[in-house]
Amino acid sequence: MSKKITTSFGEAVPPAPRHAVTVHMGEEWENVEKFANDSASVVAKFKNTYPRARPHRDIAQQLSEAVLEHVGGQSMACYLFPSIQSARQCIEYGTSSKRDNGIDRRPLAAAEITIRAFVAKDPFLAVVFPSDKRPVVAGFWSTPGVGVSSRFAEANLGHMDQMREVPVTDVEIDRSRYDGLAHQTLRERILSYLARASLDPGRRVSPADIYLYQSGMASIFKPHMYMVNRYQGTSILFGMAFMDTITALEQFGPNSMFFGLGTDQELDELESYLQDSRAEGQKVQAIWVEFPANPLLVSPDITRLRELATEYDVVLGIDDTIGSWSNIDVLSVADVLVTSITKSFNGYADAIGGTAILNSASPKYHELKAIFDAQYVPELYLYDAVAIERNSRDYLARTSKLNSNASAVVQYLQSCAEDPNSAIRQIHYPSVNPSGVHYKRFMRPATPDFTPGYGCVFSVELHDLTTTRTFYDNLNIHKSVHLGAPSTLAFAYTMCTYGKRLDWAAQYGLKPTQIRVSVGLEDTDKLLDEFRIAVEAANKATKIGGQ
Repeated sequence: MSKKITTSFGEAVPPAPRHAVTVHMGEEWENVEKFANDSASVVAKFKNTYPRARPHRDIAQQLSEAVLEHVGGQSMACYLFPSIQSARQCIEYGTSSKRDNGIDRRPLAAAEITIRAFVAKDPFLAVVFPSDKRPVVAGFWSTPGVGVSSRFAEANLGHMDQMREVPVTDVEIDRSRYDGLAHQTLRERILSYLARASLDPGRRVSPADIYLYQSGMASIFKPHMYMVNRYQGTSILFGMAFMDTITALEQFGPNSMFFGLGTDQELDELESYLQDSRAEGQKVQAIWVEFPANPLLVSPDITRLRELATEYDVVLGIDDTIGSWSNIDVLSVADVLVTSITKSFNGYADAIGGTAILNSASPKYHELKAIFDAQYVPELYLYDAVAIERNSRDYLARTSKLNSNASAVVQYLQSCAEDPNSAIRQIHYPSVNPSGVHYKRFMRPATPDFTPGYGCVFSVELHDLTTTRTFYDNLNIHKSVHLGAPSTLAFAYTMCTYGKRLDWAAQYGLKPTQIRVSVGLEDTDKLLDEFRIAVEAANKATKIGGQ
């Protein structure tokens, strides 16, 4: 790690395969400020980026361009989807009155946005609309995460001489491309990790209860929409969560509520809300919660959430992505367990996917099973399933290293935070957070082959913006939004996500002086050296500032 980072701004973090999902945002804090002020202009300069932030170059520069050339759309744009269900959801999004911000964006008229169907190697759907309306429709690509993948594009680009348009009604999806042997193998792999060192040894999970999606956000969005279609009820997000989860629940469905602190006091407020809703005959369809939550690693009391969900007949959906299956076992508490397998499960930052798993012991199981089976459309492309299955074979070994590296860095930074003269103010991680007692309750027991830990993600909070900038500029690791990758990544989460809404973020404990870190697989001592250098530089900035 002592070698200076040489990756150029906007390039994928090494080893940078064709399907890399990372982007190096540059070493300097000034790039954070630029992103906070105008993220779209910064993302436009990235040569590689997370696939939901912007379509992969194989999709945007080749497959989409071929579609637009076919339809004669010089002033048109399009997004590509693997199923008619997702394409129709895109249409509904673009024409919804919720797209009207009252200033410079208006929903599209129905005549402005259409679905066209094509076949190359595989069938796919194109949602076509005027290019000047892209800002209105773009949110559907970036939030739900249900578009075609880069591997889909790569496979189909080899058959462009065969590409033809077909009637939408004639589209026949080859099921083996989305739910074949590779997908079954992946489900069996997931089952093996769910069953390993379980807190509920008598639990039985069927492969048929594991639903695969083309992204982690899709594994939230799709089940959310299944329930919206069935119940038309309110969705509750309890505790802070990844920004796109907040957006998805706000923008899709009739109503949402946000209890962003995830504290015991908010549990009382949630209970009062559920009581009032029941008294007024208002349907609450689901409570969603991250365990632990992004980016401050708060672990809400999911035991009490389970009690409330049962008492008020509400679905409890738990996102355990950061804790991860190897470390924690929360399936028995959830009605639906969602996980982004893009992160530490896949582990190599080169494929995206997600899962939603139904708890067969849940009192809501039979109701949810009927809803899921009626609406689920397989959309995880074959080659993505193959890549994730292959990469996940060393999941336990990688997770062990991620856990130990994170623990070592957190112990060092925590010792700094305990020094009143240090620039380090606080560390946010389940092992040191007060809410960590809830996390520990659901840690899997240790086995000869694996000792559970607290995951690869923590946030470090500094004294002020001057020390934050200095720490960030002197931290010789890649700066990227991803987590669970082989390389350690730092991300100025609050500044980049809520740079124009800092007052809103502050009420939930999110500060611009916090840096989220996802540790990688590097040598532990070398990794610690990089953090010591950054801390020492920040300490000097503190002393200068105090003179």
